[in-house]
This record gives sequence, structure tokens and C-alpha cells, in this order.
Amino acid sequence: MMNRFMLVMLGAALGGLARYIVGSVFLARYSARFPLGTVLVNLTGCLLIGILMTLFTKQVDPNPNMRLFLVTGLLGGYTTFSSFAWESFEAIENDRAITGLLNIVLSVVLGYLAVWLGSVIARAFR
Repeated sequence: MMNRFMLVMLGAALGGLARYIVGSVFLARYSARFPLGTVLVNLTGCLLIGILMTLFTKQVDPNPNMRLFLVTGLLGGYTTFSSFAWESFEAIENDRAITGLLNIVLSVVLGYLAVWLGSVIARAFR
């Protein structure tokens, strides 16, 4: 059991570091007016989770530790957006389009509203 926790922690540390490096490179080279680094991280994370989860669930019988390390750990530390995108895709692919679309709308709209509310609360304590 502890082995699994260590795999997830190691993967998350490496994923977080990769996210920081990609974000820093793009921030140094391009204006911060548009979050290009974040968009690139989210898109590459989505590409990678599409590849890995398709292989893990449809084509190969992976070692469960590889999935924990690569998907839960590495990609989880790199971007949780990839998990959101995969879960939406999987629902739509499995004839649960309403669930997938509801996940997209609720996550984006309510996520934005939660950020707005958090900002309002933080400003109240200034």
C-alpha cells in the first residue's frame, strides 16, 4: 500500500516540476497577457492522458503501478485538466453524452464562479 502512495507522490512531484518548467519557459518568452504556458500544459496533458488511458483500458494489460505513477501521479501533478477532459470524453464515448456535457458545463461554469466567490471572500478580509 505504501508503495502506491510513493509512486503517486513521485509522479506528482515530477509532473508539478514539468508544469513549472513549461510555464516558466513560456512566461519568459511571451507576454503574460495570455496564459500560453497553461494552455500548452493543459493540451499536452490531455494528449498524454488520451494516449495512456486508451492504452491502459483498451489495448494493454498494464502494471497497475504504471497507471498510478503516470496518470494519477505525473499527469495529476502536471494538470488535473487532463483528468477532467478524459472523464468527459469517456462519458460521451460510452453513450452518456448528457453526463459528459454536464461535466464540461458544470466544471467550467461552476469552477469560474467558485474562483469569483473565492476572490470576493478574500477581498472581504483585506
